[in-house]
Amino acid sequence: MAERNVYFKGFFGRKSLFSMLSIISILFMLSLLFVLRTTGRRHFFYLNVLPKSKILALSDEGYSQSSSQPLKKYNLFKCNPSKQVLKVYMYDLPPQLHFELLGWKAEGKSVWPDIRKTVPGYPGGLNLQHSIEYWLTLDLLFSEFTDNSNGRSAIRVHNSSEADVVFVPFFSSVCYNRFSKLKPNQKKSTNVLLQEKLVEFLTVQEEWKRSGGKDHIILAHHPNSLLDARMKLWPAIFILSDFGRYPPTVANVEKDVIAPYKHVISNYGNDTSDFDSRLTLLYFQGAIYRKDGGSIRQELFYMLKDEKDVHFSFGSILKGGVKQATSGMHSSKFCLNIAGDTPSSNRLFDAIASHCVPVIISDEIELPYEDVLDYSEFSIFVRTSDALKENFLINFIKSITKEEWTRMWERLKEIENLFEYRYPSKDNDAVQMIWQAIARKVPAINLKRHKYSRYSRAPVSNERGQKSFPLPKNIL
Repeated sequence: MAERNVYFKGFFGRKSLFSMLSIISILFMLSLLFVLRTTGRRHFFYLNVLPKSKILALSDEGYSQSSSQPLKKYNLFKCNPSKQVLKVYMYDLPPQLHFELLGWKAEGKSVWPDIRKTVPGYPGGLNLQHSIEYWLTLDLLFSEFTDNSNGRSAIRVHNSSEADVVFVPFFSSVCYNRFSKLKPNQKKSTNVLLQEKLVEFLTVQEEWKRSGGKDHIILAHHPNSLLDARMKLWPAIFILSDFGRYPPTVANVEKDVIAPYKHVISNYGNDTSDFDSRLTLLYFQGAIYRKDGGSIRQELFYMLKDEKDVHFSFGSILKGGVKQATSGMHSSKFCLNIAGDTPSSNRLFDAIASHCVPVIISDEIELPYEDVLDYSEFSIFVRTSDALKENFLINFIKSITKEEWTRMWERLKEIENLFEYRYPSKDNDAVQMIWQAIARKVPAINLKRHKYSRYSRAPVSNERGQKSFPLPKNIL
């Protein structure tokens, strides 16, 4: 009898436990259903109620979304009709800070040349590789004379309160290249004096005070340009070739934009070459003895100069150097892009224009538009430490098959347009790609600007107990 009682107690204990677990399971399922329904309503709210950003919504970044499919990235070149144009307020800087540096003379009170009649020329030679400010300024001026917005990524507006960014048209690279040397009886070069004038102008503008400069676009593409003013203008977004001569607190990839060099050699139009017709395996021509990280050029020269099918020699722009480099790159399978005095080099963009597969040996290099462009599809990257190993580089290059090379060569022809500077600019050329890169910075700019203005109206007392409304300190 005792055994039977134990049995019934165990039976009812298990039955109670089973009932309790069943109730818990039902409650759990009901809770889950409630969460899913709530999430669905929230998802609907985000998709249908919240307004789009003035500049970028998710779909404007090249993505699509449907209820039945996950996010998919559009092809980089697919037209997106919903893409909104960047609104740019451009200062009417004194002409001596821009086109007068090119020899243009302002008439009367005019600040800008009438580009409908004449477009001032830019100095040739190596000056051209850092001419970015020239092309962007022309593009903004041209935007006022055309009603066709197809392919356009930015327009000029004359009310700064309507603008997404503020553009500073100081031609810093040509200023450095042509006006850095002291003239007779000068204590400061014209380059230094104009930088001081620029800082004096900017820091008293209401637009600068309003944001602390955080929504300003300043160009300093030559590594030595803006050398004296950069520490005073660091809150702004810089357009640079690399970060080699900047401390990370002044310029970095999160804040600033890397722009391509303008290539110096000629484009390879109607390229009918192939793997077999390009007889040189690996090509480099340029300065071999460089400072800092560029010392690798010298070491690679001694490693590769006697290799078969490798051209590695000193060269310059003088005495037909551009013509020789053009012929050499057009007839080579791979072109070396090695760090110079700074991580970047114009040779990368010469190689792209030549459809010569770039071999990039520069550990600290930052590349234009790399957030939307995969360079590994058309370039080879080699770590400096590996490149300096005996026979590593030449064996690696020789191991790349004809099929692999051909895929990269075809991709080079597809993307070369992204690195072309033109006036008038065209859809997805270098000018428009730089504006798009700036537009992708706008949400971060707005965040900094909004933080900066948090206490702009809050009164603070000075030592005498008087209330004032000073601007807050800069926020990184």
